[in-house]
Amino acid sequence: MPRSVEPERHPISGVQLVSLTSHGDARGSFTEIHRESWFSEPRPVQWNLVHSRAGSLRGIHVHVRHGDYLVVSGGNMQLCLGDLRERSSTYGRWDLVDLRAEPLQLVYVPPGVAHGFYFPVASHHLYGMSEYWCPEEEMGCHWADPALNLAWQVKDSPTLSPRDSQLGTLAHLIGQMKPYQPLLA
Repeated sequence: MPRSVEPERHPISGVQLVSLTSHGDARGSFTEIHRESWFSEPRPVQWNLVHSRAGSLRGIHVHVRHGDYLVVSGGNMQLCLGDLRERSSTYGRWDLVDLRAEPLQLVYVPPGVAHGFYFPVASHHLYGMSEYWCPEEEMGCHWADPALNLAWQVKDSPTLSPRDSQLGTLAHLIGQMKPYQPLLA
């Protein structure tokens, strides 16, 4: 029988968390990670499986056209969230959320909410998107910009992609987003 789920609201407007239930027996476990009925809009059209080595940091990125669905299936992730939607009641709010494979949770990140991922241990996560990935749409800022005022649990220097290591400031990102603000709720 399908279970009814009411996503938990996060302090950043539009971000939703769903506690997932695993059903186990002697063979292992089975967990539903997504049902269309859990969210009214938007629906994921692409899913990716991501492996990150210990000490890796991805982001901080923001998308203006697609929402993201995240589930950590192995290890853990420190998820950074920042509301960059000028018309949002939580505009300018930043938060860090610890996601682990146990207990499993699904997080929905709406368009206009910046996000970054730090992995203190080797981890796997599923990453769904409501639009197909388009690198031209992706913008970001450097994870260590003091304007973010985030208490990352990063030890030493994280491993970054060449692109992420060269991202600019939060102020620059906010300027880049100005033309897209009418698209964001």
